[in-house]
Amino acid sequence: MEFFKIRKDIPFMRYALVFNVISLLTFLLAVFFLATNGLHYSIEFTGGTVIELAYDHSAEIQKVRGALEKAGYADTSVQNFGSSRDVLIRMPLKSGQSSADLSKKVMETLSAEDKSVQLRRVEFVGPQVGRELAENGALALVVVCLGIMAYLALRFEWRFAVAAIIANLHDVIIILGCFALFQWEFSLPVLAAVLAVLGYSVNESVVIADRVRENFRKMRKAPVTQIIDNAITSTISRTIITHGSTQAMVLSMLLFGGAALHNFALALTIGILFGIYSSVLVMAPIVKWLGVSREQFVVAPKKDKQEAVV
Repeated sequence: MEFFKIRKDIPFMRYALVFNVISLLTFLLAVFFLATNGLHYSIEFTGGTVIELAYDHSAEIQKVRGALEKAGYADTSVQNFGSSRDVLIRMPLKSGQSSADLSKKVMETLSAEDKSVQLRRVEFVGPQVGRELAENGALALVVVCLGIMAYLALRFEWRFAVAAIIANLHDVIIILGCFALFQWEFSLPVLAAVLAVLGYSVNESVVIADRVRENFRKMRKAPVTQIIDNAITSTISRTIITHGSTQAMVLSMLLFGGAALHNFALALTIGILFGIYSSVLVMAPIVKWLGVSREQFVVAPKKDKQEAVV
């Protein structure tokens, strides 16, 4: 299925060096912000207090969040839990304050707004748990990267595996750099979004790699630059359809999903936009510079036995 078909190949590789310099600068900026600002971790990683509340009616999340902010409780996560009547609050624990004191003050604040609120449970999440989550998240990232490289190396060629993983890690670092620059909260849903982007971005790389391999077999006399340009140009319509429909869904979560889904959708949005860029203008040039050639995909025809004897 195609919305349109471009008759003339767009010379992407002609400007590959310029785009890769831009990518390198963007990558270095993201690393700089990560090193200087660091990530603003949620209480899943830093530790804090989890409070579960229940109302007699559907809870107004924005009203609850506003009451807590007015009382001076910043960096608080408020969302529905189980049903529209149940509310889960995650709060960072301040020094010299116990979970019991914090839950008592929260109940006083919210009871002044709505008398029907009831306290279900209070739990303390220690920083040790958060450290384990961070380590497990980093381990998951490494395992996904190794799996992607192994898959691409087996299906195509090791040059595609190296180029794709560089492009995909480029997307991940850019997402983390944006969160470090603007100090958006980095939570478990955001970590899930980063892992989703890693898998989603490699899909575009696989499509382009598959078209490059096909072009090597079809375009026998064409140079490598033309083969890659044709592969990217012929997949533009498919890219617009796939990424456009995905981004439409993510945009709906970003605009209407509320605070609970905002950062998750934000990470996906950044990842989708940079995923298109990296697959086309990072992965493809690296494949070319690593020395991909027709001989790696096209098996030379065997000589006839009689010709061999002669």
